[in-house]
Parts: sequence; structure tokens; C-alpha cells
Amino acid sequence: MASFQAACSLSSAPSVLRVLARTVDSTKVRLVLASQSPRRREIFDLMGLEGRYEVIVSSFEETLDKGLYRDENGPARYAMDNAVEKAREVATRLASESPDARSTIVVGSDTIVDLDGNILEKPKSEAEAKAMLRSMSGRGHWVHSGVGMFKGSSEKPIVAFTESTRVRFASLSDAEIDAYVASGEPMDKAGSYGIQGLGGQLVEGIEGCYFSVMGLPMRRVSTSLCEILEGGA
Repeated sequence: MASFQAACSLSSAPSVLRVLARTVDSTKVRLVLASQSPRRREIFDLMGLEGRYEVIVSSFEETLDKGLYRDENGPARYAMDNAVEKAREVATRLASESPDARSTIVVGSDTIVDLDGNILEKPKSEAEAKAMLRSMSGRGHWVHSGVGMFKGSSEKPIVAFTESTRVRFASLSDAEIDAYVASGEPMDKAGSYGIQGLGGQLVEGIEGCYFSVMGLPMRRVSTSLCEILEGGA
């Protein structure tokens, strides 16, 4: 797992403030978030980017064959590959449309839960959500958030990585699980919980980046954007 883990703090990275300054002051950069997730939009806004980026939802259907991701680092690679394909679809679509004088940067992301090497995505039913939560009760699991970035008409991502965070659940009673699922919150969340909402009460602790569990590793995304804007990526 080590090759796919990234600390939330990168001491050698350029100042995050430069990312914000360049995005705020420059009319030459078109920043696109290829996600409909309100949590990722919230994180972009917390980075000081509110009103300074566009949301263009990717039409990539996340049809990657999970059977190809059964090795130790498979779930982390799966999240990264999904993120790259989401961003690629939007970047390709924009490149085929009317030319834009600005430099376009497209950011895609995908978050999954990894329990003993099994990939847990959004539940398809309340019964499945309850089963996921029971399987994680009193145990630890990984949350992998993959990120892919494309610049201009490039066919290859300029940035691609996965941030992995270890999460430990409390022991949950059936009543707690039933009440949480009844709230409706788990139904659009990977692994059937959201750490930033009611689901935070299920979590005993984490090791790694909180924002990655929420859906987008803020520090790593900030430093990557900074490197792109400064011409280092």
C-alpha cells in the first residue's frame, strides 16, 4: 500500500497560496471540476476557489473491470484509474468544442472504501448499505481517493495519484445502523457513510487525510495545482 499513500503535507511543494493567487488573479486559466459531488465542491470552496472554477460532470460510467484490481494495491489503483477516466472524458469533450483562449485544467476524483481488499462503492439498496456498515463495524478499513488532472488537449494526465487514509469504525449496534441508513445519508456515499455528516459519529479515529475521506485530498490537490500553474508539471 505504501506506493499509493501520500501524506497530507508535502514539505517540498510550492506555496499553496500561489495556487489561490494565480487562480484568483489570472484570466488565462479555466479550472474545471469534473464531479457532481457536493463534497468535492465544498472542498474546492474551502480552498478559496469559490466562484473561480466550473463544474462539468463527467459522463464516464465507471465500468472498469474490478477483476483487474485484485492485487494488494488494486483498490488504490482502481480509484486512481476511475479519477483519470472521469477527467479524461471532460477534457476530451472540452478540447472538441469551441477553442478557449485560456489554459484549461480538468480535475477528476473518485473515492472508494477498501475492506480487506474488497472495493466498496455506493450502495444500490438500503439492505446493501446495512450489510456494508455491519461488515465494517468495530474494524479498520482504507479509504482511497484517486485524482487525475488533464491540461489542455493532452491525451495523458499531467497528474495522477491516490491518497489513502486508514479509518477505524466503532462497534455498531443494529439499531445504530438501521437509524443511520434510515436517515438516507449513506445512499450516495462510497462505503455507505459520510465522515463529514452523521456518519462521523460511526468513526473512532483516522490515520491520514480527513479531506481524502470526505472525497478530495485538499493539500495534495492544492500542491499539484500549484505545480501546474507554476509550470512545474
